Amino acid sequence: MPRPKTVPNEEVLDAALGIMRKVGPEGLTFAALSAVCGLSASTLVQRFETKSGLIQAALLQAWDRLDRLTAELAANAPKTPAGAVALLAGLSGDYGAIESYADDLLILREDLRDPLLRARGAAWRDVLSTALEERFARVPTAPTGIGLMMAAQWQGALLWWSFDPCVPVTDFVEESLERFVAAFAAERETHSN
Repeated sequence: MPRPKTVPNEEVLDAALGIMRKVGPEGLTFAALSAVCGLSASTLVQRFETKSGLIQAALLQAWDRLDRLTAELAANAPKTPAGAVALLAGLSGDYGAIESYADDLLILREDLRDPLLRARGAAWRDVLSTALEERFARVPTAPTGIGLMMAAQWQGALLWWSFDPCVPVTDFVEESLERFVAAFAAERETHSN
């Protein structure tokens, strides 16, 4: 008798995230996931119980990956303002083309609806803001809260890029953040004279 196919949860959740990116969270069903990963819908129900449980598990795995990427980029980025720009540009590389970015906004909606996923987002905001603050520790003119300000500027740059994606997202982000750093440095210099 043949053994049942074993597919690790990580692969199943990757497939679920792929479906959500392609057709949105509403299009993720156990039947659709079964067709992609090769496990029966009943096996998937046994693993994840409900569609909302499946969505949550897939997004928690995505948050885990984002946490690891953020930690890796922070460990390798110089502790300078240019390092802060590099860290955020590195995080931007995952957004891909405009279609991918737009599809991910549907997924973000799911993060905002679920308290556990919202908490993951808040925790990541704090980690990212701290990592950015560390890149300005030796800049005496850096304003308090520069990490969160820069993260907000980054998110705004991503949004504005999405309306006119005529250049690669990382190029747009780098240029926007370099102007941001230069503007606050010039403003501080003006007030100190």
